[in-house]
Amino acid sequence: MNFKLEEAIEVLERTPQTLAIFCSGLSEGWLQCNEGEGTWNVSEVIDHLIEGEKNNWMPRLKFILQEGESQPFPAFDRFSHLQDKPVTTIEQKLLEFKNIRMQNVAELRKLLDSETKLELTGYHPAFGVVKLRELIATWTVHDMTHMSQIVRVMAQRYKTDVGPWIEYLGILKKG
Repeated sequence: MNFKLEEAIEVLERTPQTLAIFCSGLSEGWLQCNEGEGTWNVSEVIDHLIEGEKNNWMPRLKFILQEGESQPFPAFDRFSHLQDKPVTTIEQKLLEFKNIRMQNVAELRKLLDSETKLELTGYHPAFGVVKLRELIATWTVHDMTHMSQIVRVMAQRYKTDVGPWIEYLGILKKG
């Protein structure tokens, strides 16, 4: 097994800073581009990350600690960030994400004062029994998935502009 809590926290702590450096100050062309109908732009991905910080990762972690497998986790709407919300700048979104994430990581450290807690289990409505360790590993890889998505979406914006060099740009090739 490769999972180590402190290593997961290293990524969780760095994601907000990484996204802030990469996305702050970008033009709307970069922030609003997507890969077509039904896909998310950079700003929407950040909204999704904020929503997960508020209503997914820590609530489920606490649920496992309090309820175990006695009942399934409450549902998490992965698309709720797409509902009408007040217009905010990318910098405001990134700051909100950073603040919530830092609070969540601090609480994570406090709640998981023992490695043995990582093996505690809960009940996911779709997957059945899951371990706390698996939830935190998923949270970490979820960050990486969306950082990759942001880079891919932005690269796709120039797909037709790179001309024949597309041959060397794996990020622009499907499959």
